[in-house]
Amino acid sequence: MIMLDLELNINKETYQVQVHPGERLFTLLRDLGFSSVKFGDEHGKSGADTILLEGKPVNSYMLLAAQAEGHEIETIEMMGEHPHQGWKETRGLHILQQEFVKTGAIQCGYCTPAQLLAAKELVSREPDPSEEDVRDALSGVLCRCTGYKKPVEAVLRAAARLRGEEVPPIEDPLQAPPEWIKDPSDDVIPSTKTVQANGITLTAEKVITKLKVTTKPEEWQQVGKPKVKVDAVKLVQGKPAFTADFERREMLYAKVLFSPHAHARIKSIQTKEALEIPGVAAVLTYKDLPRVPYSTAGQSDPIPGPLDCFSLDNKVRFVGDRVAFVAAETEEIAERAIKEIKVEYELLESILDSRNSMKSGAPILHDEEDYVNFADSDPAKNLAAEIRIDIGDIEQGFKDADHIFEAEYEVPKVQQAHIEPHAVITYWDEDDRLVIRTSTQVPFHIRRMIAPVLELPIKRIRVIKPRIGGGFGGKQEMLIEDVAAHLTIATGRPVQYIYTREEEFIASRSRHPMRIRMKTGVKNDGTMTANEMYALSDTGANGAHALTVTGNTGHKAMALYVGSGPYRESPNIRFYADIVYTNTPPSGAYRGYGVPQGYWPLERHMEKIAHDLEMDPIEFRLKNALRAGEIHPFSVAWSEGREPVPEIIQTNGLTECVSQGKEVIDWDQKMSDDSWKDVPGKPYLKRGLGAALVMQGTAIPYLDMGGASLKLNDDGSFNLLIGATDLGTGSDTVLAQMAAEILGTPLEDMIVYSSDTDFTPFDKGAYASSTTYVSGAAVVDAANKVADKLRERAVLLLNDQAGKSGYSPGEIELSNRCAIAPDGRAVSLEQIALHSLHHANQEQIMAVGSFMSSVSPPPFAAQFAEVTVDLETGQVVVDRLVMAVDAGVIVNPITASGQIEGGMTQALGYAVSEEMVYDELGRAREKDFRDYHIFEAHEMPVLETLFIETFEPSHPFGVKAVAEIPLDGVAPAVGNAVFDACGVNIDQNPITPEKIWQELHKKD
Repeated sequence: MIMLDLELNINKETYQVQVHPGERLFTLLRDLGFSSVKFGDEHGKSGADTILLEGKPVNSYMLLAAQAEGHEIETIEMMGEHPHQGWKETRGLHILQQEFVKTGAIQCGYCTPAQLLAAKELVSREPDPSEEDVRDALSGVLCRCTGYKKPVEAVLRAAARLRGEEVPPIEDPLQAPPEWIKDPSDDVIPSTKTVQANGITLTAEKVITKLKVTTKPEEWQQVGKPKVKVDAVKLVQGKPAFTADFERREMLYAKVLFSPHAHARIKSIQTKEALEIPGVAAVLTYKDLPRVPYSTAGQSDPIPGPLDCFSLDNKVRFVGDRVAFVAAETEEIAERAIKEIKVEYELLESILDSRNSMKSGAPILHDEEDYVNFADSDPAKNLAAEIRIDIGDIEQGFKDADHIFEAEYEVPKVQQAHIEPHAVITYWDEDDRLVIRTSTQVPFHIRRMIAPVLELPIKRIRVIKPRIGGGFGGKQEMLIEDVAAHLTIATGRPVQYIYTREEEFIASRSRHPMRIRMKTGVKNDGTMTANEMYALSDTGANGAHALTVTGNTGHKAMALYVGSGPYRESPNIRFYADIVYTNTPPSGAYRGYGVPQGYWPLERHMEKIAHDLEMDPIEFRLKNALRAGEIHPFSVAWSEGREPVPEIIQTNGLTECVSQGKEVIDWDQKMSDDSWKDVPGKPYLKRGLGAALVMQGTAIPYLDMGGASLKLNDDGSFNLLIGATDLGTGSDTVLAQMAAEILGTPLEDMIVYSSDTDFTPFDKGAYASSTTYVSGAAVVDAANKVADKLRERAVLLLNDQAGKSGYSPGEIELSNRCAIAPDGRAVSLEQIALHSLHHANQEQIMAVGSFMSSVSPPPFAAQFAEVTVDLETGQVVVDRLVMAVDAGVIVNPITASGQIEGGMTQALGYAVSEEMVYDELGRAREKDFRDYHIFEAHEMPVLETLFIETFEPSHPFGVKAVAEIPLDGVAPAVGNAVFDACGVNIDQNPITPEKIWQELHKKD
């Protein structure tokens, strides 16, 4: 092989390297240890691979290494470093890095190095940039987490500081008012409430947590404060924190041969020529592996869905299904081997439209004898799951109505599009245990699920979750871990497997597309008497998440409106769904988990009804919306395959969300002024406002459990070990804030280690909006136990000092790194640690806590959108999004608002630009970020977040979920705003210019 000798200047140092002529600069930089340069896609659209070449941002993946010779190369490793490294004082972090840390601009951190380099080039070129300049500079780096608001703020603040100007501090929010903590006897929420369900009387009980926090909200020093993320400094330096950043000796690289056909049986497969290629270590087909049916869904045991997957099968069911695995010395060799595998297929008739799946004579996707049913799945009907929920008397409700409104809606298949692709490394450790280091949301589920597939006991598997470059549900799946593990078993060597961007689109998971029918009965005064939804949900070729995603569509969306008057006490609701197989890539978990699919039809339908009744659309909604003190209607009827238990809604700030959101977007003024819709000098443009009300859930009651352990160190710091998975959401930080609050110590004294099945306690993982609530309560449990031990030890020390026995542990306050007696005398946590570990009655002060909830307190939100529609082209521009959210107490306003901003941005794509389409052969149209458009920094509307805080009594800190609810309301709010602007109803998202133009011309 011809090799080139190059001399490269990287970060002011000279490197002598040998490369082959086709080697990418990206690959060389990674091989040299510059882990800040990330892979996002093959075409330079993600920008994660950005470096500075002669001071200008370029995509290192798009350059050959040889092209960089003679040029100055700069990566983030040169920008700054931790200011204190023992006795060595460093130059510290660059001002840009400091501001990214302070403002909360870092969520997952995967794209952060690229954003910083783009920003550095900007401020060196333009010391006083405008916001438009900053957004333009960042537009070459895609971010799926933040919504860009905080990175833009960080760059503007940094530029001001670099000019010598002062910038205002990141402000603390208002303290939580003391009236949040009420005596339960004074509460308007009844302690019990009965309800009739299917002829049976059920009783719902008010739930007040037994876990207590001794301090009052107005005294909190850590919780409710905009604290810096515990991983921010690491991520802002581009440290090797992600799966692909870890190296092993003798690493092999995996590739998969994917099916080119939507439905086929493998007649023969020949691997001889592939195995003969030098550097190929293994080629595996279905003939080589044990045949074990499993589900890829990362869910608790028993998995609520059919077992319909195999690591490799003799049948393929979609374009992108697996055919063979290869491990080789390099990715290039593995790719060459893939091309040498000879496969003969017997083509079978395929189903690409979910409306054909259950027709008589339709081809059967899962005809295998070892298919394992769950509940009402029936592979002979291509039925992965069936849902039939009746609450009240739906037929009587329709009889009571003065008007019945019916309509059909459709929601598309869309991709999570996390910038870090799926990545895994597997290897045998020194004890012959299989280690799986993987970018997953569910490490404990992965360990349990993969064990039978590999024919290994759970005790011989260790799963480690490093930092994750975004997940959004796409990594709540055992998707690639078995590929690398099988190859490690076959070769005995470490194996790395990383998806390409095309593989993410053709062989990953996506949001379930659905066709939905609505039927609603309403009286003349706007009282809803009955509400019915039928969903035909497309699960693709496998049924992972089929039941639970679509169940959520009804459970969360259809529960929001119960009716008024007598219908409020006894609502009439029906939710039916068929979840069917098609020969398309499998659907799965995506942030919101079925709920956005429900709110698109529901909130578009509510808008039409209010318009036809000539009622204010928001007043119509609030008239029929669920209220505090009422029973969650679906809690009596459905619980993901388990016995339902009725729940009382204890907190609901929806009315205040509406009031505050309307004020911020100036709803009343604009709605009462017809001239506002006109754009001066541009008669072809029309403005519009739209709203949507939404609710989500918080964890899965009687199922989701989280654990945490806390250990005191010699210096008074603490190790917090949690099984919970931080995807960039800031959960490590938020959980540490809760522990620090209880222990009276600053956040910096909490050393957080998360998600390692060998060392951290069990946690079900990052899904169902449960981490802050469930894992947070587990942390509170552990922290309270440690706090009790600290107080007991403090009493020993303080009484010894006083020479008397005068204090009890209950009198000791933990604050400011000390245990303080009522008379003001104190001992430090470090003194307590040294005393307990070294001096007297030695013990390790530590504790384990766990928590499982019996309720799922819903967050509520009001989403507002302002749009401009071009009547000549149909183009819609979303100008402004305002979301007012009741998510209980907000533990960290910076991380929480970042969740809302990023969620609204993802939902904005769902509203106007994102969809996945397949041709008549089942081949994907969208395979990369060129064709699948996610919003860039310069395309964003104004984003505004309002927190309407309530105190949820089922949690010690009063929290509810925040991460998923911003996905629910943007699309219907935009749809309603388009209707307000130009009178066009779009019932199938995304709302594209073509659809608007066609509807406008129908009106003409």
